[in-house]
This record gives sequence, C-alpha cells and structure tokens, in this order.
Amino acid sequence: MTAKIILNPYAGRWKAQAAIPDIERACKELGLDYELVVTEGPGHGIELAREALLAGYSPIVAAGGDGSISEVVNGMLAATSGRRPEVPLGIIPLGSADDLADQLGLPKDIVAACRVILEGCERLIDLGRVNGRYFDNNSAVGLEPMVTVTQERMQRVKGTPRYVLAAVRTILVHRPWRMRLVWDDGEYEGETTLVSVGNMRRTGGAFYMTPRAEPDDGLLDFVFAGGMGRLRLLRLLPTTFDGSHIDQPEVRYARTTRLTIECDPPTPIQADGELFDRSATRIVYEVIPSALRVLVPSPAP
Repeated sequence: MTAKIILNPYAGRWKAQAAIPDIERACKELGLDYELVVTEGPGHGIELAREALLAGYSPIVAAGGDGSISEVVNGMLAATSGRRPEVPLGIIPLGSADDLADQLGLPKDIVAACRVILEGCERLIDLGRVNGRYFDNNSAVGLEPMVTVTQERMQRVKGTPRYVLAAVRTILVHRPWRMRLVWDDGEYEGETTLVSVGNMRRTGGAFYMTPRAEPDDGLLDFVFAGGMGRLRLLRLLPTTFDGSHIDQPEVRYARTTRLTIECDPPTPIQADGELFDRSATRIVYEVIPSALRVLVPSPAP
C-alpha cells in the first residue's frame, strides 16, 4: 500500500516546510512507499485526506501540528460519513505543541516517526465531536478559544511561551459568560469563565486542562470554572500547568458521553487549537468511542 503524507508547510512556524527533504529521505531509506502533498490553506487538509482515503491510500499520514492532524482526521471521517475508517492515521509531529503525539508516545525524530508509520501497531482511540466538528485532543468554549484568538495576532513569539503570553493577555480583558451546562449526570447554570473538554490530558503544549482524561475510555472529560475576577484567574493559570486547578473551589471536573451548553453572549469554539465557529450560542459535545485507528510504536519485546 502507498501512504499519503499530507503536510502543512506552516506548522511549527514553517518548520514543516523545511522538513520535507528529511521526510522524503527517511521514507526512501526505510523503503516506505509514499506520496507527499502540501496543503495550501486552512481546510485544505480535510479535502486532501478525504480524497486520499477514497482513492485507496493507506495509511493517511498527517505531517504537521495538532491543527494539521485534526484536519486530516476530519477528512478521513468525512470520507466514511462518520464511520470508523479501516485505514489508520499516521503522524509525523512537526508542530509547536504536538500534544496528541506526546500523549500517544510518538517520536518527534523524523526517521523514527516514519518507522512507526511503516512498522508500528494500530491503537483505537475515541474522538470527540462538537457541533459537527471532530476533535482528537481538546475543544473549548469561553476563555480558552479567546486565547486562541489572541495568539493568532502574536507573530513574534513562538511555541509554548506564545500560548502562555496569550492566556495572560486574554485574562486581563476577559468578561464571563452566562452558560447553562447539561451532562450525563449533572447540570449547572450561572456565570462561567471557561469550559474545556478533553479526550486527552494536555493542550497548548503546557496546559493540563483535563488531567484525568484517557483517549480510549468512551468518555469525554471536561472542566469548567464559574465567574471570577482577573486576579484570581491569573493566580489560577499556573495551576493548569500540572492539572492542580481541578482541586480549586471555583473549578468543577466531570466525565460524560454528552455535554450541551447554552451561552450568552455568544462564544467562539476551538477544536484541537483551531477556531471553527466564532459566535456560538448552543454547543453540543459528544464522544465517538473507538472512532479512529492510529499508528503508534510497537511494544518493546
């Protein structure tokens, strides 16, 4: 079979573009049959992945960061009308955060990553879906996607420091939302600062928003915080680096198969770090158990 490598050249601040010769060299040295295509803009990875799966390529490989992987995942599920693809996803991590790759134990070295694509084993993971958009790692409404809006405007700072600085800037100007949340065994209504939903534990390279999440338990973990002042939020921020924010009195943590949120004023939504709706008033999350095969390193003998 021929692997289709879908590469986002902008990932990692053009790191992915520079990595193309190394990827091609590694594939040839390992004897991996492949075709490499480059995305041309937002959303193009979805189209390329859908076309590749329908054309019979296997595996479908995302080369880029978490947003690039998310586009490929959405394209694969689009090709199967939401059913679990028989073709696995391969990953060459080239992003700034690489949250999904880290949490699945994938190597960042290009040769090692290509070897996993050739020789690795398949692992079934769950996916989340929010208002029709699939996510493999994390999605959020409220403060967290506002951080994404802020960091989009920050061109000089790179990597994890960019996310942290954007979070501080956003907190300094934020105002809470009025939200109603309903999940499997609970509900809440009141002032809300953030809601973060995780299929895995970390987002943004540093923030363990859902530190108890597992990608194959058939559940989505979520955390939400009531209304609080800017100073309290700034003090809460460092606790997200190790997940201890969930022990704070203003924060609640739960697991569910479905979460419905009604919000006023409207909130943006991010999925795997990418904004796809900037003004939502009703948000529906649901888990899709065992939705995707991912190539991961084979266990040591």
